[in-house]
Amino acid sequence: MKTTTIAVGAYEENCTILETNGKTLVVDPGAEADTILAALDRAGLVPDAILVTHGHFDHIGGIPGLRSRWPTLRILVNDTDAKILSHPFNQSPPEYPPFPAGIPTEPPERYADEFGYTVIPTPGHTPGGVCYHFAKDNLLLSGDTLFCGSVGRTDFPGGDMAALMDSLQRLKTLPDNTRVVPGHGPETTIGAEKRGKFEPEAVADYISALLAEGIFRRSQALNA
Repeated sequence: MKTTTIAVGAYEENCTILETNGKTLVVDPGAEADTILAALDRAGLVPDAILVTHGHFDHIGGIPGLRSRWPTLRILVNDTDAKILSHPFNQSPPEYPPFPAGIPTEPPERYADEFGYTVIPTPGHTPGGVCYHFAKDNLLLSGDTLFCGSVGRTDFPGGDMAALMDSLQRLKTLPDNTRVVPGHGPETTIGAEKRGKFEPEAVADYISALLAEGIFRRSQALNA
């Protein structure tokens, strides 16, 4: 597998292009569709699908631009988060305008065998967040569930810290040498993170520190 990661948009979200088994997948095209298209064109690639780890605007903003080039391009996103894509809350103009209603999506599990990944449900940052695990390549696309040295926020609507902690425990079972490409920031490995935020006590201490700083607040589920 060949991977190319491009930080796009004001939030420097990691859009990753995967070339695997003759297929091309674009993970979380969050913004700057022209930049992503240029990278695909330079490599002579035509994407077979877009994989979405979760529905926040900074992970989906480039989808309309890619769909303009390839109108039948498959958009794979968990059904729960698919409901928030075009929600009025889920935007930040002008760079992240409202997501167009009516763009069809499909559940990523439908194509897991074709593209060679396992969908790991990882709610917490959003209700329908997932990670994509390519076991043969020791690769995890973790979205905003797990970062290098930290974990995803839960102070957004729909966030759930208890669910996030359960999700982290699920990821902890992966091999230590699993390469992790997160939604923002540098890469890491499962082994490196198991020495930090994976441990329940460490997560609790981490969140307590953030609470003390007023960073986290109680959130309510997003009504889509």
